[in-house]
Amino acid sequence: MQELTVQELKKLKDAKADFQLIDVREPHETEIATIGGELIPMGEVLDNLDKISKDKQVVVYCRSGKRSASIVNALEQRGYSKVYNLAGGILAWADAIDPAMTKY
Repeated sequence: MQELTVQELKKLKDAKADFQLIDVREPHETEIATIGGELIPMGEVLDNLDKISKDKQVVVYCRSGKRSASIVNALEQRGYSKVYNLAGGILAWADAIDPAMTKY
């Protein structure tokens, strides 16, 4: 499984790179903290494969990186080759990039 650090994600965002960011948390979690991205809750990802690009880099994140790692593995098994798990999830983002972000 390929992973991206929060620092690498910040560089992509700052450079306005063409990539897809997917949040696999639940809607109530995005109300607490978010780094953007398209919300596709973990339980709905496999029913929404048509929304996930096979052509560009896809970064998947959750709170700590566990749920997103599971989704990245599932996507790789379905032929996706440019998917990356955000190591440490939104908690790592709060620690390293945005200390003002609410952690839960």
